[in-house]
Amino acid sequence: MARRPSSTPEDPEDEDDLDAEDDEPSRTRRARPPPRRTARRRGRPAPVKEWRASGDGEPEPADDELPDDPDAPKPRRAPVYWRARDSLFFEPLVALAIIVVLIVSLFAYTQNWPPVYVVESDSMQHGSNDMVGLINTGDLVLAQRLSTDQITPYELGRQTGYSTYGEYGDVLLYHPNGQGATPIIHRSILEVFYNASTGTYSLPVLTGQSCGSWASGAVYDTPGCATTHLLDETLTLYRVGWRSANLSIDLSVSTLGPQTGFLTAGDNNFVPGSCPSACAIDPDQPGISTLVEPSWVIGVARGMVPWFGAFKLLITNAPTLGEVPSQSWQYMGITLAAVILGAIGLHYLFRAEGIETELRKREEEAAADVDDDTLEEGRARRWFSSLRPWRHPDAEDPEPDDPPPRKRSPPPEPKSTHRHGRPRPRVRREPKKTAARDRDDDDSL
Repeated sequence: MARRPSSTPEDPEDEDDLDAEDDEPSRTRRARPPPRRTARRRGRPAPVKEWRASGDGEPEPADDELPDDPDAPKPRRAPVYWRARDSLFFEPLVALAIIVVLIVSLFAYTQNWPPVYVVESDSMQHGSNDMVGLINTGDLVLAQRLSTDQITPYELGRQTGYSTYGEYGDVLLYHPNGQGATPIIHRSILEVFYNASTGTYSLPVLTGQSCGSWASGAVYDTPGCATTHLLDETLTLYRVGWRSANLSIDLSVSTLGPQTGFLTAGDNNFVPGSCPSACAIDPDQPGISTLVEPSWVIGVARGMVPWFGAFKLLITNAPTLGEVPSQSWQYMGITLAAVILGAIGLHYLFRAEGIETELRKREEEAAADVDDDTLEEGRARRWFSSLRPWRHPDAEDPEPDDPPPRKRSPPPEPKSTHRHGRPRPRVRREPKKTAARDRDDDDSL
């Protein structure tokens, strides 16, 4: 029977091994069990791997075929430090906090609730124009609660030189006749004391002052220049207020009431038709209220915010809205524009001084290097960069929610020694012992 040619070995070393097996005794070879035959044809070379133009290494496997390396270090998630100013609600919350702190501070200062009142009429204006520093229609006035001995009337302030809002003495906020009506904001002119045992009035603050209409520089005038035990007498005060007007009042129980209190009047309340030749002040007693008792006083005007109370008159469509000076609206608009521009200027000033994170600085520097076509886009990114959460400058990039498959670089392949850089084809060879056994089986046949 013809002998089947054996598979050609790949190199000389394989041929030596096969020759050595052929020299063994025949009995030894026949004693071996026949090998299990397989469906694979022996001696068929394995397919040649794909040739690469570079000549170095094998083709890189696909990314999805690479198994995960359990020993490979996993990327560390970048630490994200949450800051309040990166939140969308930061500005509204800061504005609300400022309002709350402001209201609490005003309450602590005035000891009143509400601490602020709106001037709804022109009774305290010095003319028809808005004068900064004086009380005008539409101003916000703080009412500070004080004890009675701390209130300084006009006549006492004229003696001591104490003045507020352009005139001597304090400005009171009080409920007329002690009722819970709209408060009155008028100046305290004189403190009048009532003696219940005798039913008379006394004016101790005028004691020793120049008296009489004939006297040069007279301050007041009463019958006999008396300051005590006055009843149903007429009191005249000279050169009161910004127009140097005269004030006359009847010292009677029907006019002042049977109580001790303050005689009050508005700076701009004059008797109709008396100005400008000889102005006469129209006091609050008895047209608005009797003598203002200390328990009726809400507080003393201590501080004000000009113009912005006109918003309330505008919203409520108050009948005194027309009394708001035209300059008040202009000043209010200028003030609002100045506040907005100042806030924007401070914002960019702080950014120019470097009050921002290092990460944001690097983003701005990178955006400054773009060409003209993407400059506007870079500016838009910088404008909305405040909405991004702040990260530490040295932190790594955070791991995405769906990370892409990790690529594993293949091991370096040995350089080919073949000419022209073409790799040497590799042929799969059979194990040495299997080839020798197949050849022995052929001999036995």
